[in-house]
Amino acid sequence: MSRTTLSDLGDARMSDDGEQSTDPARGLRQVLPWIALVIAAGAGALLSVGAFLGLYVRPTSDDWCALWKTRDLGVFGITSDFYLTQNGRVTNALLTGLLYSDGMRGPKLLPAFLVVALGSGLFLLARATLRALRLPFPAAAVAAAVLVLEALLFFAGTRAYQVLLWAPATISHTLPSVLGVWAVLSAVWAARSRRRWARGTAVGTAALLGTAAGMLSEPFVAMSGLVAAAAGVLCLPRFGRTRDRFASTWCAAWCLGLVIGLVLLTTSPGARWRRAQQPKEPLTLSGAGETVRDWYRIWETIGGQWAYVGALAAGVLLGLAVALSPRRPRDGDVRADGEDAGAGRASGGTFRVAVLVLPLPLIVLGSLVAAYGLRSGYGPTGWTYARTWTSFVVPFLLALCGYGAWLGYRLGRGLTSPAAAGDAPGSGAPPSPPGLRAARLAALVATGAVAVASTVALVPAVRTLTTQTVARSLAWDRQDARIRAEVAAGRSEVTYRPLHIGVLAEPFFTKVYEKDWAARCTAGYYGVDRINPS
Repeated sequence: MSRTTLSDLGDARMSDDGEQSTDPARGLRQVLPWIALVIAAGAGALLSVGAFLGLYVRPTSDDWCALWKTRDLGVFGITSDFYLTQNGRVTNALLTGLLYSDGMRGPKLLPAFLVVALGSGLFLLARATLRALRLPFPAAAVAAAVLVLEALLFFAGTRAYQVLLWAPATISHTLPSVLGVWAVLSAVWAARSRRRWARGTAVGTAALLGTAAGMLSEPFVAMSGLVAAAAGVLCLPRFGRTRDRFASTWCAAWCLGLVIGLVLLTTSPGARWRRAQQPKEPLTLSGAGETVRDWYRIWETIGGQWAYVGALAAGVLLGLAVALSPRRPRDGDVRADGEDAGAGRASGGTFRVAVLVLPLPLIVLGSLVAAYGLRSGYGPTGWTYARTWTSFVVPFLLALCGYGAWLGYRLGRGLTSPAAAGDAPGSGAPPSPPGLRAARLAALVATGAVAVASTVALVPAVRTLTTQTVARSLAWDRQDARIRAEVAAGRSEVTYRPLHIGVLAEPFFTKVYEKDWAARCTAGYYGVDRINPS
């Protein structure tokens, strides 16, 4: 057998009867895992740095209030305070109290927890999805896709510090996505068990978790509610894709929980007080236009970061890896065209179209609701609160990866079809032109290059985040030691120099001390009557 090179994707192999045959995808099968490992290593390194930076997190903005309230009021005290006087987010307050119950230890460990929890959840969810479709599971490609998605989520936006390192924001806007991923996983595991008690428990848990999410983050309520409602309708047995009503019932329970939690939140004394600070104006045509303009600005900002294309590229590589992996057909397997062998053509085609089309309008609608909420709660500049975008950026990245995986799978199936192997001796089919082989390799190299480049593009953001976080921690520690020494000496007033990071409020953000909640919370943290500018 003659030697072949990587550029010759029509590598030769010996068939069972000893004749030489051609596998046009052999070169891809050999190189794909290595490309995936390179991408996974790069994205994983960035995420490791982000998780490690948690050790250098120091109090700022809402941290000051959470620290002293948890210390002086306890977990249930701060929960009651949120419900009665702050915003009504009971779940948010409970998690805040638990996280700050040991000072800054919890906020320092939270970034690592988010990286591991979200990554492992997405990895297991991808495995469950491929298993449900009876498709191979290329672990390296799945890991690469998951790590790229995480790196893009945490570092590609305009508020990396808030999305990963600042606990008040991650509790409200990053943790809900982690909760949603693991909630779906629990439903998948329950459906697989086929035990009635397991399914009943999963439905009840969905209602409880939905209620908790409803009192945690309003943007997540809107986005997850839309997704769950659409999934529940698609999973009705009448459409021929499910055997029973468990999936639809689970989705309905989740939505019911969201509604209950949202009602408890909006009717709380704290939420009423917060609405009174900035009363909502009646929705008018001009107001609707301003909301749409805010929504456009949000997506203009997101679209301005080309690194998000890496999610699409990682999906293409994943789809190729799935299509080119060795596979043993089984009863009820998914055919090469993606349609279940046991389902009707019309039903399968309609379902595939719905799955391909629905993500975009759902993300558009969910982000539009978020834009309206931001404008209502924070005014004309509310859309700039990029930490709240996480609720729809996560499904946006997942949709990009999913579309890429579909494209990659179709391409991979084309490479392994009989026509692609037409240059095999004795096949009777015309040989594939050399240009086509080169095009296949070029497509793979280009896709891998985009995925690698999108990861590399995040390096400056991670370097800046690292420099700012470490430098602030060192300056904060020096100032903290001085203030504590002055308090120990009996001082009732101390000086403080603001140390800004992540576009967050620090003491003296306003000239009126009585309205400076950051300064008053900092004074409460140190146990003094007042802090003054340094």
